[in-house]
Amino acid sequence: MAKSAIRVGVGGWTYEPWRNNFYPEGWPQSRELEYASRQLSAIEINGTYYSTQKPASFAKWRDETPDGFVFSMKASRYATNRKVLAEAGESVQRFVGSGISELGPKLGPIVWQFMPTKRFDAQDFGAFLALLPAEVDGLALRHVMDVRHESFKTPEYLDLARRHRVATVFTDSDDYPSFADITADFVYARLMRTESQLKTGYGPKALDQWAVHAKQWAAGGDPPELPHVGEPLAAKKPRDVFMYFISGAKERAPAAAMALIERLR
Repeated sequence: MAKSAIRVGVGGWTYEPWRNNFYPEGWPQSRELEYASRQLSAIEINGTYYSTQKPASFAKWRDETPDGFVFSMKASRYATNRKVLAEAGESVQRFVGSGISELGPKLGPIVWQFMPTKRFDAQDFGAFLALLPAEVDGLALRHVMDVRHESFKTPEYLDLARRHRVATVFTDSDDYPSFADITADFVYARLMRTESQLKTGYGPKALDQWAVHAKQWAAGGDPPELPHVGEPLAAKKPRDVFMYFISGAKERAPAAAMALIERLR
């Protein structure tokens, strides 16, 4: 992209409670992606973590969404849920070659999610990062590490991620390691504190603050008030930002995303 963009969305688009508070009454389930993609600017696909999707499915999703919309997606669990990550090459290639390139310019970052029990091993993790391809069918790929063990909160991990130019998920949660150190030329945040009693999931002040953070990230900044392992980076060139309201009170996620989008306008 020629300039930075802030994209905000949710995980998936098929969720029964959303038919009461997000989708219009009587809206056809077959057209839920069509509707969601016109209220949000990105969606994180979760189904790709559990099973291989067909190229035709990616093409269908591409055609149902407007220009400028982006899909992030979780990579196959068969690549990340293993004792020796260095042996994941075949699974990595199978996933990357499964048809994701059908999304074309709507292909966003690929999220490699690790088990909460997976500890940081510099040699093995470095070998895994070396397996991640830079492109598929002429499309540049952007990779994100969703690390969920406290052992990753170390300068050694940050150095390794930066060397391979992969982003690290910043998680707004007490359930997973939460550190905002920037390790790539884009930022990927998962906001997991939505509350059911709040109509917009997050309160107004919290949404205002996340809008500030999003703009800081997009402008090349590194908000020092967020938790870090190392020192916040000095301001750099503008970068793309991806923010998803995930988990927590999931029924409030679309409202939270739309409220944040409104603040960013």
